[in-house]
Amino acid sequence: MTQALDFDKIELQLVRVLQILILERSVSKAAMRLGSTQPAISEKLRRLRALTGDQLLVRSGSGMTPTAVALDLLAPAERLLREADELFGTRLRRSGFDPATAQLRYRIAASDYLDPLFLPQVVARLQRLAPGIQVDLHPLTADYDYRAALARGDVDLVIGNWLEPPGELHMGRLLTDEVVCLVSQQHPAARLGPRAWTQARYLDCQHLAPMPLSPGHPGVIEQHLLSLGLERRIAVRGAHFGQLPQMVAHSLLVLTTGRLFCRRYVDAWPVTILRCPVAFPPMTYYQLWHDLSHHSAPLRWLREQVRDVAREMVRPLST
Repeated sequence: MTQALDFDKIELQLVRVLQILILERSVSKAAMRLGSTQPAISEKLRRLRALTGDQLLVRSGSGMTPTAVALDLLAPAERLLREADELFGTRLRRSGFDPATAQLRYRIAASDYLDPLFLPQVVARLQRLAPGIQVDLHPLTADYDYRAALARGDVDLVIGNWLEPPGELHMGRLLTDEVVCLVSQQHPAARLGPRAWTQARYLDCQHLAPMPLSPGHPGVIEQHLLSLGLERRIAVRGAHFGQLPQMVAHSLLVLTTGRLFCRRYVDAWPVTILRCPVAFPPMTYYQLWHDLSHHSAPLRWLREQVRDVAREMVRPLST
């Protein structure tokens, strides 16, 4: 006969501790993240080991490594925490949210491909409406797994542009932007007429591009060119998008990106915006979030503020 599980020995907090221990691979880091002490988390780890019959974390060099059993337990633990939120979070979700008195932290991961004033305006709006909050801004880089970070609850919102955003995430369209070329005022293309700035001349130029957001996955510009069977010569890739216009200003490189981004640099550097001779679909920016936070009133309010800032940014272009 199978021995019955003693539910009296299991607390939901233990499941949360199990999840964080596996993710952090450190008792001290888990204690910091949970706002607890190292002895308290060590005691909970002892109880978890007794319940599971496994060491869960073992020494490996100077750190600790989850066992195979621990890794197998991560997905069920996260599923149980999500279901507990659905079961017991109704009152909190229905109670509303007062940003003026809120004391919490928002964690946003965002690309810098959009208008360079976008994130500053988001932060300014949040500070004005919710002065008690803290905002952590994380860059979207090739080594940052934003899908896993959303699933773990490490980040609340991701902002960027994709041809096809991941299907398992909730999505809110923020804005669409025209794809254009940014070149130096001394670039030969700047002196050509619109008809002379051809697709062949564009592809034959030396191009400047950002680093891809994930290894082996080209950005939206490259994806579209590949779909057309076209290839451009990328001479320089940069990790910091905000530095690219200055590189354009002092070279014969061509940067292909959204008009919203480019227009901020026309008065700051000797650059000019040209129509792109390759027909690109509009560049679409989204905010993405996980089902974990879908019903959270504070995070719903955050998404509304991000959406409103995006709307205000594109309004001058349409007037």
